[in-house]
Amino acid sequence: MGADRFAETLARTMLAGEGAAVIWRLHVDAAMLYRAGNRAAAAVFVEIADAAERDWRRCGSRAEAQSS
Repeated sequence: MGADRFAETLARTMLAGEGAAVIWRLHVDAAMLYRAGNRAAAAVFVEIADAAERDWRRCGSRAEAQSS
């Protein structure tokens, strides 16, 4: 499984378990990692957050609107 596919799969799993709030949390965690000097881990967190947001925009936001 490639890195992009891994990020997408992980993002989808995290969205299903924690909802859209996970997108913000991943970005906050990425910022903390970056400030601590772990730029590689921060980049991975941003990649997962971006994949989660793409998936949420494609699927999740419609599902939330239908349940309202």
